[in-house]
Amino acid sequence: MMRCLAIVLALGLVPIVPLNAQTDLDAFMRDVLARRDDNWKKLQQYVLDEREVIELRDPSHAPLWGERRDYTWYIRDGFFVRSPVRVNGAAVPEADRVRYEREFLERAKFRDSRPSRGGAAPASGSSAAAPPSPAPPPSADDVSGIITQTRQPQFISSAYFLRFKFEEGQYALVGREQIDGREVLRIEYYPAKLFTGTDRRRRAETTDRDRAYDAEFRRLMNKVSLVTLWVEPSSHQIVRYTFDNVSFDFLPAQWLVHVDEAKATMTMGQPFPGVWLPSGIEASVALTLAVGRYDLHYGLEYHDYKRADVATKVEVK
Repeated sequence: MMRCLAIVLALGLVPIVPLNAQTDLDAFMRDVLARRDDNWKKLQQYVLDEREVIELRDPSHAPLWGERRDYTWYIRDGFFVRSPVRVNGAAVPEADRVRYEREFLERAKFRDSRPSRGGAAPASGSSAAAPPSPAPPPSADDVSGIITQTRQPQFISSAYFLRFKFEEGQYALVGREQIDGREVLRIEYYPAKLFTGTDRRRRAETTDRDRAYDAEFRRLMNKVSLVTLWVEPSSHQIVRYTFDNVSFDFLPAQWLVHVDEAKATMTMGQPFPGVWLPSGIEASVALTLAVGRYDLHYGLEYHDYKRADVATKVEVK
């Protein structure tokens, strides 16, 4: 009897240990993904600076085109507002900056007043629909109650640009690594539902053929995608994740343009004790045309996080 059991285990027909390990990993990742949005709520009284860079290089690796934009984030009317400071080193004109801030704030308030998916709209007169007038300026040691917006500010939602959901059985523990002196778990995620939905679903003229094509395209995109996550185990915090598309050979018109690679990385930092916030995003795409390979790079850097005071003012030096 024992000999038979040993043979069965050796053949992997009763994978007791792997099953338990996978169950534990699934439970761990369920907690990780459930908590990934909590950090910006822990300390909502902060401001920061942002740098956005985009660059296109030709087959000789010489730059063809690029831009660098600098922003600062501050709090107005209970909302995080993104304010443009410089474009390619030149200061943004005051009138353009004021108009940008006004339009950004209007969009943020409108977005905050809309019902969330599966939820109801904020009650009439609530802070999300109509933020109250700011309270008297608090002291430097008491800046509570500044934020009234309920939805993530853009610098948070941009960091979690991959809105992947928990998928049981789609994770593998690769090992342990060190990032900035912290021991983290390296986990690979093989998505089956990362790419879902289609813009054509709202069109009355969508045909069965269109739906079938969209479904097959999404299936292939999921099949060639790999997400690697580095997670700080005690806090269940995603410290970094990288998105890779392994192969795009299934895309049409390969004779005209071939997508060699697409990769994106998001990194979190800890600007305040116990509070994890976005540090940077890097994305790159490599395309091969008849004349050679072109490389497109996009980066967002978030830096100089500071505790906010309601008198924050944008200054261009």
